Amino acid sequence: MTLPAAPEPRAAHPVRRALTIWGALIALLWAVLAADLVLPAHLTMWGITPRTLDGLFPGIVAAPFLHADAAHLAANTVPLAVMGVVCALRDRAGMWAALATALVVSGLGVWLLSPAHSVTVGASGVVFGLFGYLLARGLFMRRIGDFLIALLIVLVYGSLIWGVLPTSPYISWQAHLFGFLGGIAAAIAVARSRRAKAAA
Repeated sequence: MTLPAAPEPRAAHPVRRALTIWGALIALLWAVLAADLVLPAHLTMWGITPRTLDGLFPGIVAAPFLHADAAHLAANTVPLAVMGVVCALRDRAGMWAALATALVVSGLGVWLLSPAHSVTVGASGVVFGLFGYLLARGLFMRRIGDFLIALLIVLVYGSLIWGVLPTSPYISWQAHLFGFLGGIAAAIAVARSRRAKAAA
C-alpha cells in the first residue's frame, strides 16, 4: 500500500517570524525586570562595573537584559521593537551580527570609559547598535531598499544621534556611542561578506 507523502511544513511568513523573534526578546527583558522587582535579588548589580573582572563578564553580556525600572525599559522597548523587526525583515543573519557586535563593542566601551564604581545597565547600547547598523546598511549595501529604510530611520529616530554625547551623568553616552559604532562595523562587515559571495 502506498501512502501519500506528508506535506512539507510551510516556512513561517517573514513578518510573523520577525515579530516572534522580537516579541520573545522583549518579553524576556520585561520578565527579567519583573523578577528583579519581585525578588530580593538586586539583579542590576550584575551590570557593567568599569575595569573589574565581574564587570567584564558577566557584566557585558548581562547588562542589556537589566533595567533600572519600568520607565527605563519602556524607553528602550519601542525603538528595539521597531528597528529590530526592520533588521529581521531585511536580513536575519545580519541582524544577529549587528546585535552581537553592538552588545560587545558597547559593553567594552562602557567597561573602559565609564566612571569607576558605577554600574551600567540597559539595552540602549543595542538600540544605538541597530540604529547605526540600519543607517550604515543604507550606505554600504548599495540597494535602494536599504537606502530608503536608512532615510526613514533618520526621519523617525534621527534625534537619537545626540545620545552619543555626554549630556547627563545618568545616561551612558559610552554605551550609546560604542553601540552605534558597533552597528556601523557590523553593517560594513555584512556588506563586504555579501559582495565577496556575489563575486565568488
